[in-house]
Amino acid sequence: MAMYSFKNDYSEGAHPRILEALSEYNFIQSDGYGEDRFSDKAAQFIKQAAQNEAVSVYFVSGGTQANLICLASLMKPYQAVIAAETAHINVHEAGAIEATGHKICCVPSEDGKLTPAGIQSICDLHTDEHMVQPKVVFISNASEMGTVYSLAELKALRLVCDQNDLYLYMDGARLGVALAIEESDVTLKDITDLVDVFYIGGTKNGALIGEAIVFCNPDLNHNFRFYMKQHGGLLAKGRVLGVQFETLFQDGLYFELATHSNRMAQQISESMKSLGVPFLTNSPTNQIFPILPNTVIEKLLKKYAFYVWSKFDETHSAVRLVTSWSAGQAVINEFIKDFSEIYSQS
Repeated sequence: MAMYSFKNDYSEGAHPRILEALSEYNFIQSDGYGEDRFSDKAAQFIKQAAQNEAVSVYFVSGGTQANLICLASLMKPYQAVIAAETAHINVHEAGAIEATGHKICCVPSEDGKLTPAGIQSICDLHTDEHMVQPKVVFISNASEMGTVYSLAELKALRLVCDQNDLYLYMDGARLGVALAIEESDVTLKDITDLVDVFYIGGTKNGALIGEAIVFCNPDLNHNFRFYMKQHGGLLAKGRVLGVQFETLFQDGLYFELATHSNRMAQQISESMKSLGVPFLTNSPTNQIFPILPNTVIEKLLKKYAFYVWSKFDETHSAVRLVTSWSAGQAVINEFIKDFSEIYSQS
């Protein structure tokens, strides 16, 4: 059997319904740069899903692009963004934010999430014009560690942001899986009520490419299309993004795919826990981080691809397993079977 990859949730192309829609509308002419009827309709579907007609929606090709364009537009040259040490903008974006001229003020976090106390510690440290001025709080939901914010946690973050005149920005590359977990008490509407700007990730949830940026604070998106154009985010064929999000949101496909991704990961997680496997974080989403003997990891890597995330001790490491929207039940069953055999022999 060919090696199956658990490295990420974007190894496959796109959901068949998206490909069908792109093909169906292929020869229909439309305006460019996101001003087409497909993008307009997609934005309307997103507003309906969020139960908020007042938000503004823009489409870009990828998550790093969304982060750097949004954050650059929210800050003056002397201002900075607060983020967890594990945040995508700090670890996996090749200094994209710093390249826009803004410092990232990092807060230690074992589970990938920020707390009000962590945010306040940065604000208390930066007291005058001899330091950068914190202006934006960056969070990811789900986080880089697969963890998810509760409604109470988001409200607490909103409060500390208001107390310190900060904007709250949410990276939603995996927002679908965060909202789709059974125990989630957060809705898309809650996010539009509590966050200034966020984006809805399509790339990691069934789209070919694409993220939908949502401005909830009407004071912040003035001339935003200029920022998009300057940073290469205003696509001539913006319809390609619009068609995909129209398909994802017109009848709930977006959350259907996210629910499947979570279910597949949790099947693996539950089987591992039944064998006594410890985990680096308590993740209810499609990213799980089991701590395994290095000998087990070595054997698994002969048949499956995944990332060795971090060293735990001399003989154990944490790995990251990610299940996608297209992960089949058969391959999940086979992995569980193979893992059980290998782990029981270790």
